[in-house]
Amino acid sequence: MTARIGIVTVSDRASRGEYEDRGGPAIRDYFVDVLTSPFEAVARVIPDEQSLIERTLRELCEVDGCCLVVTTGGTGPSLRDVTPEATEAVCQKLMPGFGELMRKVSLEKVATAILSRQTAGICGKSLIVNLPGQPKAIKECLDAVMPAIPYCIDLLEGPFLTTDEAKIKAFRPKK
Repeated sequence: MTARIGIVTVSDRASRGEYEDRGGPAIRDYFVDVLTSPFEAVARVIPDEQSLIERTLRELCEVDGCCLVVTTGGTGPSLRDVTPEATEAVCQKLMPGFGELMRKVSLEKVATAILSRQTAGICGKSLIVNLPGQPKAIKECLDAVMPAIPYCIDLLEGPFLTTDEAKIKAFRPKK
């Protein structure tokens, strides 16, 4: 079964075409590099509007059947940054360990990572993970949480994701 992975760039400027979306392509490239199981990327570029972010997340999870939805952007402290609020609004369960680990890893690189509000949660049978907007930070954060993502998808009865173990070793309990 081919996994569907939603990739949502949350950016006023990118959604208007004033700024090149680098975050969404960085996420797609990351999954192309580390996943060995087949997947289809379902990409969206939308403005920083909470109701639209919520609607997009629900659509990707409930209509498009994405087992994983990864967002980039909108996780900082500025007034327009509302991606975590939208994520929390659509999720039945929050997964705070994802944000904690991503901030820990980011703080080892840059002191301003303390300003980041990445989070994650479960919407139906889908995992949603909020990432920062910079491609370098996206890779660092995904490297940190990716070992847990395939098993989380297993627990949600989603497709079996496999990784190139030379790059990322997915954790699964021994049977």
